[in-house]
Amino acid sequence: MIEIKKYGAIDIGSNAIRLLIATVTQLGDGPTNFKKTSLVRVPIRLGADVFDQGKISAGNIERMVEAMKAFKMLMNVHNIEAYRACATSAMREAANGNEVAQLIKQEAGIHIHIIDGKEEAAIIASTDLKTLIDDERNFLYVDVGGGSTEFTVYGQGEVLASRSFKLGTVRLLNDQVDEALWDSVKRWIKANTLELEDVSLIGSGGNINSIYKESGIKIGRPLTYLFLSNHYKILQKFTYEERIARLGMNADRADVIIPATRIYLSAMKWAKADYIYVPKIGLADGIIKTLHQENMAKNIEVN
Repeated sequence: MIEIKKYGAIDIGSNAIRLLIATVTQLGDGPTNFKKTSLVRVPIRLGADVFDQGKISAGNIERMVEAMKAFKMLMNVHNIEAYRACATSAMREAANGNEVAQLIKQEAGIHIHIIDGKEEAAIIASTDLKTLIDDERNFLYVDVGGGSTEFTVYGQGEVLASRSFKLGTVRLLNDQVDEALWDSVKRWIKANTLELEDVSLIGSGGNINSIYKESGIKIGRPLTYLFLSNHYKILQKFTYEERIARLGMNADRADVIIPATRIYLSAMKWAKADYIYVPKIGLADGIIKTLHQENMAKNIEVN
């Protein structure tokens, strides 16, 4: 007998908010299949407010409420089993973050969990990231967001170190990252990968996914440092407007892709990594996996 369930995941980031609806199917004792049914992305750049003014603006609060109402209706139409909404760096740092979360709960009926960097990394780690991590390879996992970047070092299949830095694409665009922070990230990466051989990166985030898609490289194969470096130089030759008009980028992607690529390249350089793998994973995918695992555990009968 086949079992079919749907789950919803809301990722409230510093650059955009996303709703992922996924269908989970399982036939008997066979493997569980996760399929993305719908993905809606709204470019509400909360970080532009928070990292400059310290709080979410009235205009963006209104946009968030309307977006969450729409997300709630979509989840109802899809008849989901359960959902979870997680907010990261921008709402975490906003002076009115908890106030906005309460307003959204009242107006849209959606409860928001404001999570820290460690919890974010743990949720993402529950995804297909596991399939890349084995006992014979060493990785530096890099998840670049608008407000922060999460780094996790894997060696011999185990987590050796993990840290979140306030190094994000929106912060970089607003010139809110000083050299001292870059130096801290550099020292941390070097110190935690120094004794590891043949380190490769695993990159996640909308920007590296966009680059990977445009590269035409076969799914599962990594990007090389040389390719990413050359791509970075090409992107820099175009103005923001040209990246939209000539390269076909979305307006909210055409600016952040430059600082995001800089972060990935810097991490590769400091870890002495020649390759970056780009599995299509993110916080929303991790939320879906977590919800399904919780639902399965809840349904297990205790003898």
